[in-house]
Amino acid sequence: MSDDIRQKFVPAVQNATRILRFLAARGRPIGATLLARELEMNVSSAFNILRTLTHEGLVSFDPASKNYRLGMGIMEYAAPLMGANPTDLIRPMLNEIAQQHEVMIALWQITQTDRIVLIDRFTTERVVQAVIARSSRLPVFGGGVGRVYAAAMNLTKEETRIGYETVRWQSAPGFDAYWQDVEVARETGTAFDYGGLFRGLEIVAALARDAEGIPRIGMSSITIAGQQDKESLAAVAVSLKSAADQIERGIFGRQAEP
Repeated sequence: MSDDIRQKFVPAVQNATRILRFLAARGRPIGATLLARELEMNVSSAFNILRTLTHEGLVSFDPASKNYRLGMGIMEYAAPLMGANPTDLIRPMLNEIAQQHEVMIALWQITQTDRIVLIDRFTTERVVQAVIARSSRLPVFGGGVGRVYAAAMNLTKEETRIGYETVRWQSAPGFDAYWQDVEVARETGTAFDYGGLFRGLEIVAALARDAEGIPRIGMSSITIAGQQDKESLAAVAVSLKSAADQIERGIFGRQAEP
C-alpha cells in the first residue's frame, strides 16, 4: 500500500501548493477568478487561500489591477537551497522512490559527449539488486534513458538511428521497436528497456531538462527481470516522471509546458 493511501492529506494545503506552483509557472500576475478557473477550484476557496498567502508574504496583491503574483516572502524558503549541491537536493526524492517501489534507482549525469555517467544510486535492502559502480559511463542512447533522450531532443528518425547504432546492446531490440518507444516517450516522458541493454535487467527511465530544454539529468530504475510486473514498473515510471518535473522546475528553473 502506498504512502498516499495510508496517509490523509490536508486539501487546503494541497490547494495552496497548487496555487504557488501555478503562479511560479505562469510568471505574470493573474486575478483570483481566472486562477480558480485554470485550476478548477472553487472561487471562494481560491480567494481565501490567496488572501492567506498574501498575509504570509508568499503572494503579493496589486489593489489597482486586483491581480496576484508570487511575493518576496517565497525567497525566505528558497534562499537556503540556492547554494546547495543539486545532487543533495535530488537524493532524498530518489531514495524515497527506491524505498517505496523496492527498486534500485540510478542517477545519471548526461554529458555533452553523448555519454551518461552514474553519479549516485539509491537502493533498498529488501530485494536482490544489480550492482553498477559509480562513475560508470554508458552511451547516452542506451537503455530507457536513451529513448527519452532521443524524444526530448526531438531527433529525427535518421538521427536516432545513428545514435542507436552507437550502443553495444546485449540483446538488441531492433531499431524499429526502439523508434516506436521513442515516439511513445515524446508523449509520456518515460521509457522502458526489457533486457536490451543488459540481459536479465528491466529498466524504467525519465530525464530532467534545463531551462533551455537540454537533457541534463537521467534517472532509471534497474531491476532483475521478473521482480516487478508491468503494472509495478508503470508506477515506477510515474514516480520518476514526477521527480523529473520537480527537478526541472526547482533546480533548472524550467517553466511548465502549456
